Amino acid sequence: MNLDELKQRCEENIRLHKEKKKAYYLKKKLASSSSEPEKKHQYIDYEKELFGGDITSFTAKIKEIAKKQKSHIQDREDIIIAKIEEYRNKKKDYYLENKDKRLEYDKNYRIKKKEDLKNYRKEYYEKNKEKILAKQKEHRRKQRVSEN
Repeated sequence: MNLDELKQRCEENIRLHKEKKKAYYLKKKLASSSSEPEKKHQYIDYEKELFGGDITSFTAKIKEIAKKQKSHIQDREDIIIAKIEEYRNKKKDYYLENKDKRLEYDKNYRIKKKEDLKNYRKEYYEKNKEKILAKQKEHRRKQRVSEN
């Protein structure tokens, strides 16, 4: 197979793919437009809904909403407390089961961080050695002056 044949085959495959893609999208468009008539969205006029014309109805509406929310929370309070207690028990059991693993992990983590910190400090002091020594000399000089 030479290069020209390969190019022709590639172009033909691309053309066929584009035709299939176009047919698929046209089919989807026709199916969606014919099966479902367009639904009109229901719009809520919040000004009319909440205020109802005056401020007293607004405060009454807010109080009503607050009462509904409070009653909903009170209805679910027992369920929520039970779920929290269940979660605490699961967590406690998990930590008791995996205590040794956690302690080992914490130990390794502390050792690793200790080594990283030691390396960081070493690099920092090497990089800023002159600045640090100058600060220390200045501090010592001030101490001597204040003592005398």
